Amino acid sequence: MPSTAAIGLTQSNLVSRRAMNASDSLSTASAEMLKAKLSSEPEVRPDVVARGRALAADPGYPSVQIIGEVARKIVQSPDPSEDQN
Repeated sequence: MPSTAAIGLTQSNLVSRRAMNASDSLSTASAEMLKAKLSSEPEVRPDVVARGRALAADPGYPSVQIIGEVARKIVQSPDPSEDQN
């Protein structure tokens, strides 16, 4: 096995690489907290369902302006079936 001097690594380089690798860790604590919070929430939120029903019953929703904006964005977007290269 070659020495560290032979491959151009100094002790300080080895230490800094070890420090970088130590910070390359994954903590699932945040994910576990999120899962716990989500499990404490109701699966169906009646307030959101009621708002959805109200919007579905509103003949003015979405507005003509919003429909026009969405239509413009669709027309101006690139066609994914065309090769962009």
